[in-house]
Amino acid sequence: MKKYSKLPYFILFSIVILVFACNQATNKKDKETILKGSTTIYVDETLAPIIEDQVAVFENEYKAEIKLVTKSESETVNSLFNEKAAIAILSRSLTTEEEKIFKQRKINPKITIFATDAVAFISNKSNKDTLVALNDVISFMQGKPVASIKGLVFDNLNSSTVRYMNSLAGIKAIPEKGVFSFKSNDEVIKYVSKNEGMIGVVGVNWLSQPLPAMQKYVDNVTTLGVKGLKGDNYYIPSQNNIAEGKYPLARDLYIINCQGFSGLGMGFASFVAGDVGQRIILKSGLLPVRIPTRKFTIIGKDQNDKK
Repeated sequence: MKKYSKLPYFILFSIVILVFACNQATNKKDKETILKGSTTIYVDETLAPIIEDQVAVFENEYKAEIKLVTKSESETVNSLFNEKAAIAILSRSLTTEEEKIFKQRKINPKITIFATDAVAFISNKSNKDTLVALNDVISFMQGKPVASIKGLVFDNLNSSTVRYMNSLAGIKAIPEKGVFSFKSNDEVIKYVSKNEGMIGVVGVNWLSQPLPAMQKYVDNVTTLGVKGLKGDNYYIPSQNNIAEGKYPLARDLYIINCQGFSGLGMGFASFVAGDVGQRIILKSGLLPVRIPTRKFTIIGKDQNDKK
């Protein structure tokens, strides 16, 4: 210790902190494996219900503790780049430019597609019209008057649904008139269930797996059939229509793992993309990337049974 005694106190203190931080990082990697330990996952708020189900089963099966942080898509992506998060779940993959940023940090993101979700349009149950043309919604978002649409309601200005619809409409920001936003999908559902003539834009998972307190509001809205930009038929966001490519507002879901080591990010992604995780997705009403197989046991009759 004598050789350090001549160092200024603040330099010595900095060295101690640096060594401690390195030890903490090393200990985290040592304690965390693909099936045990603790970690935090940031998830796009529109995808929260299905991920909560996955985490509940994963934690029950393994010695793992996962903290879910639900944010808007924009906030979730920023958390990755600000290094607040190392694992994120989004309705889009990373762009080429975003991947370059991680590679500059010597991190190769592991990206896993695990399901196909859908953006759903909902209206008040009392509305007689249960159909909407995607072209009309796009025109309304471009600021053009559409007689059949009184207003559009989104969950969050920074959400994946806003980004998705803005991209379809070819606009950078939603118009100031006729388009409203709240803070969550639940708030959109509640608002539409109480107001006639409004069309809500939500992730379909919030309709197929509502919390008990939300069931009465979900029961008071109708999921609209949507006509795509091509063809004349209207389709609801059912599992079958998504699988057959008929529903025009389907989107793939991704787990983006930037941990840089074999931790729970890798284990959780493998679980969700595996047999059990895919069964959870199938049951939720979303479309799994792989349809889980079913095993049947055929019991033959004994010859004596035929008599």
